Amino acid sequence: MTGDMEGILLVDKPQGLTSHDVVARCRKLFQIKKVGHAGTLDPMATGLLVLLVGKATKVSQYLMSLDKQYTGTVHFGIETDSQDADGTVVKELPVPDLNEAFLKEKMAEFHGDQYQVPPMFSAKKVSGQALYKLARQGKTIPREPRVIRIQRFEMLDLEPPKMSFIVESSKGAYIRTLAHDLGQKIGCGGHLCVLRRTKVGSFEIENADTLEALSEYSKSKLKSRLLSVESFVPSHAL
Repeated sequence: MTGDMEGILLVDKPQGLTSHDVVARCRKLFQIKKVGHAGTLDPMATGLLVLLVGKATKVSQYLMSLDKQYTGTVHFGIETDSQDADGTVVKELPVPDLNEAFLKEKMAEFHGDQYQVPPMFSAKKVSGQALYKLARQGKTIPREPRVIRIQRFEMLDLEPPKMSFIVESSKGAYIRTLAHDLGQKIGCGGHLCVLRRTKVGSFEIENADTLEALSEYSKSKLKSRLLSVESFVPSHAL
């Protein structure tokens, strides 16, 4: 079965699983060790996880560089140490009267190229050590800001103290940090309480399979769900 199992697999990651958990399950389903992903999602997040099966793992760097789209919800007035709902509450502040015009004005300030400081609760490594391991020890160290781009950051719905949004960003952007930083601009803090990835480059969540669906597919059906690398990756990146 392993000989011809090769391609890109779109999975709708459920909440509560790590990206590595999803990879491990798909290794078992496809009976192949060579399965990787093209960009992680936090356990709290759901949505599009691009997996690479077999020789397709060699194009992971190219696929990781693609732009992403997310929908999410920020909860104003409460800050957490991880900047999302999985973290511990570290600060609570009164939420001012929020209106759409004011929020849209603040959100517009995030459009374009900018520097973003990676959160301590992240897999990013500094001097060979993952930041989240230091964070779990209660440590905070300086992090180099990195350049990201926000192409779109728009409100979808406002029900104070929560606001749902859609965002399109370059690789490397932390959406929970975006939510945190928006709360800082408003002056009441905030954290990300919902996140769903809906697009990676031209890949869309509507074309992804759930783990439940994949587990019920026959071997031939599983194979049919693999997308050809050549159809989505330019020849120079192969």
